[in-house]
Amino acid sequence: MSRAVMHKLCRATVIGPSPIARQRFRALALARVHAFSTTHHRRTIMEMSGFTENQLTVREAVSAVCSQFPNTYWQEHDQNEQDPTDFHAALAKDGWLGIALPESLGGAGLGISEATIMMQTIAESGAGMAGAQAIHANVYATQPLAKLGTKAQLESIVPNIISGKWRVCFGVTEPNTGLDTLRLRTVAQKQDDGSYSITGQKIWITCAQVAKKMILLARTTSLEEVNNPSEGLSLFCIDLDRDAAGLDMRRIKKMGGRAVDANEVFFENYKIPADTLIGPENQGFKVILHGMNAERCLLAGEALGLGYAALTKASKYARERTVFQRPIGMNQGIAHPLADAYMKLEAAKLATYHAARLYDNSKEDASIRPDAIGVVANTAKYLAAEAAFVACERAVLTHGGMGYAMEYDVERWLRECLVPRIAPVSREMIMNYISEKVLWLPRSY
Repeated sequence: MSRAVMHKLCRATVIGPSPIARQRFRALALARVHAFSTTHHRRTIMEMSGFTENQLTVREAVSAVCSQFPNTYWQEHDQNEQDPTDFHAALAKDGWLGIALPESLGGAGLGISEATIMMQTIAESGAGMAGAQAIHANVYATQPLAKLGTKAQLESIVPNIISGKWRVCFGVTEPNTGLDTLRLRTVAQKQDDGSYSITGQKIWITCAQVAKKMILLARTTSLEEVNNPSEGLSLFCIDLDRDAAGLDMRRIKKMGGRAVDANEVFFENYKIPADTLIGPENQGFKVILHGMNAERCLLAGEALGLGYAALTKASKYARERTVFQRPIGMNQGIAHPLADAYMKLEAAKLATYHAARLYDNSKEDASIRPDAIGVVANTAKYLAAEAAFVACERAVLTHGGMGYAMEYDVERWLRECLVPRIAPVSREMIMNYISEKVLWLPRSY
């Protein structure tokens, strides 16, 4: 690795070798001697050519952290619905929660390309979607804050997120509007003293039980008073004060990713100060819109990690499992579906890192249009989610009856692989988007 790359990845702050920077240096050194998988010591099946030195370094270093948390850790946390607090703390200790945040704020100053391979590495290590979702909002939801936050917000909030002291959740989705975000009903009513009173409901809010902060999207001007539904929405970074009046949370029992909580969050005249507003009032949707493409890339990476983990496990089992005096992997009925799953994952991988690269390059290359990024990011998310589903399903079938057993992990990954097919935008809405924006077909909704 070049000195420049090492220097950039080791710098956690702009002032000297902080403890976080030293920890990251040690993690990078250890990464060179650790095998990637926490389950066995074979080389990853993913083709690694074409990645940058930065990406490969991130993958190795994050893998070293993940190797401390074997599959049994994730099995137990899934079954007990127990938050992976120590996993989150381990990533924070080495500075990875600030991977895509500016160096001036204590982050690593890297791009979505590096953040995406970090999220893939976490999922692929055996942690699955649960491990990825434990830090997903810290990487994605903080981007608007870093871009438009006030000096006071940045100095008081961001360092605590990067250090792992505070965790973050993202409050957008509502039960009565779903994907129709522009018509969300949670209201932030401005008070005479400049503060706001929040009333409304959010749903499927990940990590709300353990989060200190919520990045909240709420309506500050009614639909009847704006010219366009995209106007009148504002973004806030609020405290989740469980002792304050007007806030209630209810955990949702769910199919997969049980180690991380998902919640309904209810606000009833919940008071927040004026200085929680991020960016201009009534322009919140524009603030988060560009960041949505970054989230598509991150989620695509997580889906890839899940798919590669499942396929690696399945191919190992097919090589070792002997029936009728021969490895079952000799049978084309086993081999061909796995080979097909591999090709789907590799194609989705190329789409994912192409989208991440365009997103990063657009910051300095004005010829890269925002709509082009939207197309490639949504395409990557769709392809990766579908490829992950195929790989996870075939991994279970390859294992036969043992695929239904918790100890082999593939049943856990199959349960979790439905998440990237559904969230944060459904397959059908992505196809609607491509139909309209690329093929110029009439809008159907």
